[in-house]
Amino acid sequence: MIALSFSGGKDSSLALYELQQKGYEISCLFTTVWRGNDKTVAHEESISEIEAQANRLQIPIHFVYTTFDTYADDFVATLKELKEKYSLTTVAFGDWYLQGHRDWGEEQAKKVGLQPCYPLWSSRSEMVRKLRYFVKLGFKAKVIKVDTEKLPANWLGRIIDDQFIDDIVQFDVCPMGENGEYHTTVTSGPIFPG
Repeated sequence: MIALSFSGGKDSSLALYELQQKGYEISCLFTTVWRGNDKTVAHEESISEIEAQANRLQIPIHFVYTTFDTYADDFVATLKELKEKYSLTTVAFGDWYLQGHRDWGEEQAKKVGLQPCYPLWSSRSEMVRKLRYFVKLGFKAKVIKVDTEKLPANWLGRIIDDQFIDDIVQFDVCPMGENGEYHTTVTSGPIFPG
């Protein structure tokens, strides 16, 4: 039984796809939300948007309400609750190659007695190929947040497609946006029931 850290963007959606393809049962999704403004930590998206995605996926979603100072404690406390509720054995993350992110996730999983899982884990050099794979699978994703110090502000609203990939490789950034260059929301794709 697996809980997946789910932002609603391309990485966590592709992680869900890869887990489903391997026959794993995803018991629930969870995402971190800033206490007080009800926006997701990663994408600053409204809770209602994530709930709508989860409803379409037909997978329960839970929220980790947190602050900057209590982030790790809130994360662990919620995972403990989910472990008991769903008899979880594993917690999965959609990280690609940043070792610091993986180390943090593994540390939190260990505190809860869960096996950490990283279905997308790849080398930095694989990112263009993986982004093309995401598009080829038929996912539709839209850019909802841009770091304007790294990419043009007018990239907000762009669709992740072959043209996007051709354009982003012209910049000195991670094509997947692994360093926060951009964030997305997934509107359709093979994870959604017919």
